[in-house]
Amino acid sequence: MPIDGMNIPMRSPRVIHLATDDVSVLLTQTEGALPVIAHWGPRIHASDHDLVEYAGTGARTGMNVLSDVPYEAGILPEHSHGWGGLPGIRVHRGGSAWSPRLDVVSVAVDGETLAEGGGVQRESALVIIDANDEWAGIRVTLEIDLSDSGLLGTRVTLRNDGDNREHLDVVGVDPALRVPNDAREILDFSGRWGTEKIPQRHPVVFGSHTRESRRGRTGLDATTVIAIGTPGFDAGAGRVWLCHVGIGGNHQHAVERSDGYLAFRGGELLLPGEVRLASGESYVSPWVYGSFGVGLDAAAARYHGFLRERSRSSRRPRPVTLNVWEAVYFDQDFDTLSELATRAASLGVERYVLDDGWFLGRADDTAGLGDWIPDPVAWPDGLAPLAEHVRSLGMEFGLWVEPEMINEDSDLARAHPDWILQARPELPPRFRNQQVLDLTNPEAFAHILRVLDGLVTDHSVTYLKWDHNRDLIDAGHPATGASAVHDQTLAVYDLIDQLRQLHPELEIESCASGGGRVDLGILERTDRVHTSDNHDPLDRSRMLRWTGLLVPPEMLGSHVASAVSSVTGRTSDLHTRCAIAFLGHFGIEWDIRELNDAEAVILSQWISSYQEHRQLISTGRVVNDGDFDPDAPTLRGVVAADCSEAIYTIVTPPLSPDSRRRIRLPGLLAEARYRIESGRPGSLGPSWLSPLAGPVSRSRLRRRRAVLLREPSPGGGSGPADIPPGPGARIEACPHRRLTAEQGFC
Repeated sequence: MPIDGMNIPMRSPRVIHLATDDVSVLLTQTEGALPVIAHWGPRIHASDHDLVEYAGTGARTGMNVLSDVPYEAGILPEHSHGWGGLPGIRVHRGGSAWSPRLDVVSVAVDGETLAEGGGVQRESALVIIDANDEWAGIRVTLEIDLSDSGLLGTRVTLRNDGDNREHLDVVGVDPALRVPNDAREILDFSGRWGTEKIPQRHPVVFGSHTRESRRGRTGLDATTVIAIGTPGFDAGAGRVWLCHVGIGGNHQHAVERSDGYLAFRGGELLLPGEVRLASGESYVSPWVYGSFGVGLDAAAARYHGFLRERSRSSRRPRPVTLNVWEAVYFDQDFDTLSELATRAASLGVERYVLDDGWFLGRADDTAGLGDWIPDPVAWPDGLAPLAEHVRSLGMEFGLWVEPEMINEDSDLARAHPDWILQARPELPPRFRNQQVLDLTNPEAFAHILRVLDGLVTDHSVTYLKWDHNRDLIDAGHPATGASAVHDQTLAVYDLIDQLRQLHPELEIESCASGGGRVDLGILERTDRVHTSDNHDPLDRSRMLRWTGLLVPPEMLGSHVASAVSSVTGRTSDLHTRCAIAFLGHFGIEWDIRELNDAEAVILSQWISSYQEHRQLISTGRVVNDGDFDPDAPTLRGVVAADCSEAIYTIVTPPLSPDSRRRIRLPGLLAEARYRIESGRPGSLGPSWLSPLAGPVSRSRLRRRRAVLLREPSPGGGSGPADIPPGPGARIEACPHRRLTAEQGFC
């Protein structure tokens, strides 16, 4: 091909088109350069020839190969080619070999080598690129995967190929998932304990917007995901790229914008000296994920599909759970807890979880962590009598543990002070009165694995609530003081993996002071997350919605707590608390001995209704509306895959001048007719706050249905319904009423 009057041969690029469902990823790889994402977005339909032609359209006119040709940054941008942003790989050997220049050796698609100039179009596939820098002694394997659900993932394996040379220090590895420049808005999140997932929305600007977590866990203030989208994107509209770094240790999410370039950047945030590779050793980065969709719901659905393919939570119906923490706290004894079990079983509870306070010396949070044996004062006969009583009532028995932590006031700490992570001669500051157990120590690791195995075996435990209440501050290897967060994170993953190999049916909940460890690194190994320690239903509505960008509803712990929230002090009626908890993994965290007879009937009805509809909740497509309009009700729902039934909750705005507002129920078929039914319990307030709705005979209900957890006006159908906001943010529901489809389904 002639360029500027010169006949300079140009080798044809490799072109790889991966497509599934309604998304395409087009990769191009020219000569020895690393691959470039030429397109990631709506599915494209084109011939091989057209794709090759398109691959060459990014070149800037008026420049040739003998001039300052602009560098086209690939998935791992390289400083050595003139890249002025964050390099994809940052390494050095004692200060040298810090600017690698990688040359692609081979490209394979699902194990088949792709020749130079070759092209391939596939459905979901795994692309593996091998590249090296012989001078620097570095070898890189880049994996690019498009899953069946349309989720794009990439990770990097970096190997020290130097022969008897200095260690290769890895400073960072941050792949770039490039998105179109018309994605001009960012949605990310912040928060704190009891107030997770506060959204913040702002424009994309030149430079980098970076969110870092140096807490050794995802973090209560972590963004978890970053959405980059076209202006005005919301739940159902606008092109959105929803990105996530799949590790629970230190990490960073970033959006980088420069000349003609926009990308999500993410990876593990490595502390100084944390990864030093001897010859032949490798570092494997976490997976960095991205999901494209038209609207946030479509993008989130790819993550949900990914987790539903892997999680044990999809293997069987989610058991209704009672956790006893807010019922008794540390004040434990057999009589009280067996009474709670009896009461729970009568309501329809299927899993009973004994929380913090059961082990040696655990009268409060200052002592006992590490000594995982039943406290002889609280439990003179051990936990066996309670576990047997729970199982005799037909419930599973679960147990709270925090195996990564240790109290200084514990027998284990006194016996093994060298098992505590510390970067300095003195111990790190206490965080919730505890320190971090060094699981990178083989002896400490083996001890904890043995203890956990014994607890599960001896008490037939089917469920562990696995907590993590401390940031990793000054977390160093005790013998050297070297940074240990990276090694500790991998050791925790290994501990969970080995325990689940010993107990294949064991389910584990990830809790970290509430929602402090929610990421795909931990979710691939667990079955549920504790969304927050705050069970206030109005706060929980927000947390469930935004945590749900990553996590499907059946993996979101969602509990009914006491009428007066222990975190906010706000009072909510029982219907409101149940309605918010319904679209999740339903449970109770409340002293249910306080229930009067009428409340017991209401709660048992909600439990029965959840059991009836949990299959839909666990398999349906999540839909939302009203997120970014403070004057509008917010809606969260789950719609069956065939659109035959749906369940919605609606929260009216806390302050609105409108006495009525039309609400659309997203996800339903435009050509179908639906019957909407909902309840209007007395707790909704005076009748003038509710729309008028006539009764619907149960004999007219059809098999296809949906439940609306707030009453609409007559004629709602698949179109809008008028619903008055009322004096405050409220939700009312009837757990037994349905929305029925009469004709015209998929």
